[in-house]
Amino acid sequence: MDILTDQAFFRAFHILFGITWIGLLYYFNFIQGEYVKIADPDAKADVFKKLAPNALWWFRWAALFTFLTGVILLHQISVRIGTEIILGSTMGILMLLNVWGIIWPNQKIVLGLKEGDASLAGPKAALASRTNTLFSVPMLMFMVYSAHGYAPISLNAIMAASVIIFLIQANAIWGKMLPAITSVRSVIISSFVLAVVLKIIVNSM
Repeated sequence: MDILTDQAFFRAFHILFGITWIGLLYYFNFIQGEYVKIADPDAKADVFKKLAPNALWWFRWAALFTFLTGVILLHQISVRIGTEIILGSTMGILMLLNVWGIIWPNQKIVLGLKEGDASLAGPKAALASRTNTLFSVPMLMFMVYSAHGYAPISLNAIMAASVIIFLIQANAIWGKMLPAITSVRSVIISSFVLAVVLKIIVNSM
């Protein structure tokens, strides 16, 4: 069997890279970020110098390889692409762009790897990271659903859901940290709520 057409092979690696990516996303948002808020100055400096750069390396490359294996899978299942996979892929692509276009460039400033204003870069990276956390549950829900079921493409559902998705993404670029994503608890709840809302839209249109 040609490995390039072996769907199970690429699905396994897509899941592996995805677990690494989202696992590190949750680590940054739920563990490291909360620790840094209360850490002593020396401990905080050690995190920024030794731990965070290493974790961010795995984070950004896991994101990229999740995307690349996902593109191959989309090509392999092109005849079965439905509403769910389109919306899941859209959120996944936006999350990738947030990693490489917002989080990593601003984290380099925060970590002292690049010149810039850390007081401005930190909140930008945090907002994009929280936005990715908000997207994570509905993105995973649609990705998993697409592997176990199939719903025909509904342009109305895609457009309605996309309005919500892109408004959230616009806030990640030009907006601010809203109460719905400020705390760990709030962003977890909001992510599940977003998943339910988007699923209701898909099922009703």
